[in-house]
Amino acid sequence: MIGVFDHPWLGGLFTDDAGAGIWSPERQLAHMLAFEAAYSRALGATGMVDAGLAGKAADMIAGFKADVTDLRRGTAQDGLPVPALVAQLRAAMPDAGGAIHRGSTSQDVIDTALALTIKEMNALLSTRIAALDEGLGRLETTFGARPLMGRTRMQAAMPITVADRIATWRAPLSEHRDRLAQMRPRVERVQLGGAAGDRQEMADQGAEIARTIADDLGLYCPDRPWHAMRDGLAEYAGLLSLISGTLGKMGQDICLMAQQGLDEIKISGGGGSSAMPHKQNPILAELLVTLARFNSLQISGMHQALVHEQERSGSGWALEWMILPQMAVATARSLSAAITLADRITAMGGPVK
Repeated sequence: MIGVFDHPWLGGLFTDDAGAGIWSPERQLAHMLAFEAAYSRALGATGMVDAGLAGKAADMIAGFKADVTDLRRGTAQDGLPVPALVAQLRAAMPDAGGAIHRGSTSQDVIDTALALTIKEMNALLSTRIAALDEGLGRLETTFGARPLMGRTRMQAAMPITVADRIATWRAPLSEHRDRLAQMRPRVERVQLGGAAGDRQEMADQGAEIARTIADDLGLYCPDRPWHAMRDGLAEYAGLLSLISGTLGKMGQDICLMAQQGLDEIKISGGGGSSAMPHKQNPILAELLVTLARFNSLQISGMHQALVHEQERSGSGWALEWMILPQMAVATARSLSAAITLADRITAMGGPVK
């Protein structure tokens, strides 16, 4: 089954190349290898293994080309790709001794790779929120003083200005950027807990190894591993839904403003009908509504994934893999669509009847 984000033609509407690239299997694998290399370097730096051997292992891992077919087979057998990946790394350097993966566990690899992915995603989201804010600011400068009928419960209420309407689209954006900045330490953080989350295989060096890896990868270092504490990811999913929800409100308003007979907005480009050539449908505005509703539906799944039994869950963990990437790509697409839509608006407001 192919989803809409990578469908051969539906993807023309739903795909966001930059967002999809950040969450791609290739990028995920690169992040897993980055963790393994950083972990080897940290083992050497803390004296857990010989520093020279650790450096050689890290260099090998950094340039390693994994057998993805073998990773697929390994995932079918083990439920995740890391055991197969580690076996490949050790086979590539049989004399590595304990310099590869010693004392860490699969969740350390996958969760730290996720943190690196979220870090890249956050940079994209922040840049796009700023670009959309700028685009809406241009619309406000150009059309803000024009009159518009204010509507409550979709009925004519009192005259307002275009600036008043744009303010409801624009004001939440700065708050979302603030939320994103505040959340980064809770989601862009290294995971290092070992087999049961207590780092016992690392003797008394676990905290120092974690700090070394975090510094190496540009991540935050939490006070303790977060193996079975997934509230940060659920909170992050909530922010993704807030962002796409704000854009859905903008899209819904534009759909209503574009109704024939109201003609409160003019949009250039696209939206043709196969049966009614006189129509110009507000496609991107509708997409914003769809993506907002999609993300809101995923929140319950991410809250279900909060329930990680004991020190590690397979079921809750795998549920995150199914939901969070789609939410992130949907949010990225919402922002790119909103930026394009703002650029295509050629007129807003007019005489209030």
